[in-house]
Amino acid sequence: MQSNIKHSVAKVRPTYFELQAYWGATKHMGGMRTTRELIELCHIRTGAYVLDVGCGVGATPVYLAKKLDCRVVGIDIADAMIARAQQKVEREHVEDHVELRAANAQNLPFDDALFDAVLAESVITFIPDKARAISECARVTKPSGFVGLNEEIWVKPPTPELVEYAKHAWDIHAEILTCEGWRQLLECAGLQDVSARTYQFNASFGEYISEISRYSFREYAMMFSRAIALYAKNPAFRQYMKGRYSSLPKSFFKYLGYGIFAGKK
Repeated sequence: MQSNIKHSVAKVRPTYFELQAYWGATKHMGGMRTTRELIELCHIRTGAYVLDVGCGVGATPVYLAKKLDCRVVGIDIADAMIARAQQKVEREHVEDHVELRAANAQNLPFDDALFDAVLAESVITFIPDKARAISECARVTKPSGFVGLNEEIWVKPPTPELVEYAKHAWDIHAEILTCEGWRQLLECAGLQDVSARTYQFNASFGEYISEISRYSFREYAMMFSRAIALYAKNPAFRQYMKGRYSSLPKSFFKYLGYGIFAGKK
């Protein structure tokens, strides 16, 4: 077993999403606070049928299943994310409420008008063809259902240096939109009564608590153990972390924020 662990640690590539899948944590700005806000804006009620696009390691599907007795389908393009999400689903004993599968947001493998709500949290930002992904979300949503997004935005026009840093640090090679850009995409997908709430990044203690509340103490212990092993045994990871954080522009989070968006079909 130990040799297999060493081998897997050595093979991990230091990219934003592969690292999150390895240590079992996916995140979005605002943490659990914004997940609850998105659920409210999309009018998700007890027993609703929900699609989570880009479910990562399964935090939102599990929350919906346990708190609102929802039936949830979680999809992610990465098999490693689905494997981590399945582990969480089984630990939380919600297998009868949550279905997971690998799928692409730009070509959802579902019938039209199937879900009461479709959510995506810090997912469509990373997709070059955002219009197609949002149209797919709208297609599989029932009439009078909702599509809800939590996505990165530029709160004011960025410099070329900041755009390049976002590509380097977060692997965001697609365009980051403004609030109005996201609103237009939702409306062009046929969604109505689009609401938008925008926020600047806030490194407060409250935001930190909201982020960590997505996971249990046991899960954080496992994440910490994996991160230490990775740092000790993967030189590429050490170089990645050094390059990512040592070059953070001081003004970065004065320009980059996030928006909570919801539109009715």
